Amino acid sequence: MGSNRVLRIGYTSHALWLLLTLGAGSAFAQGAQPGEQSSKAGSPEFAVRGQREAREIKYGDWRKVCFRTSGTGAVCRTTISGTWQTGQSAVRVDLIEKEGENAARLQMFLPVGLYLQAGVKISIDHGSAYHIPYVWCLTNTCIAADRAEADLIKEMEAGQRLLLEVVDSSVLAVHTSLPVSQFAAVRRGPASQTFNQAIDE
Repeated sequence: MGSNRVLRIGYTSHALWLLLTLGAGSAFAQGAQPGEQSSKAGSPEFAVRGQREAREIKYGDWRKVCFRTSGTGAVCRTTISGTWQTGQSAVRVDLIEKEGENAARLQMFLPVGLYLQAGVKISIDHGSAYHIPYVWCLTNTCIAADRAEADLIKEMEAGQRLLLEVVDSSVLAVHTSLPVSQFAAVRRGPASQTFNQAIDE
């Protein structure tokens, strides 16, 4: 059974919550191109010097968390997180959807220090590649986000593994894979947590 919580947040923190929840914003990370959309065209043209696997990342289970504010539909996030052996966050992948709207957004939280112009490349079960641009960097994380096309969501729901590839500061391609076999059931099921947000203007 999902839990319900009531949060009261001020205008400034609400703006930050919207940024982190929806992955939107007009300012873009250095080198990222505003207006890019996820596509199967691949990354911008550049040559990597080699490739390596990311150091061991332990992934949790997919979870669905929803946020409700008065007068608006719920925003739900189907999410999975991975951590290094030290317990530090390594990667988080979210599919964000708003109740009553067909559009969805894919966003990923990744470590700082990556080659931002390369963006993030993902594929499901070694299928077609989708390129997701970086849109924002904070002190300890960078966010790649874009609209999630219906084809990508279908592939995630039918697939077993999502391969995620970034380029590090040494221009080496770094990859990790995470499970998506439970993604469809979690996305279509009830939320594990629902936060009711009362906003102070």
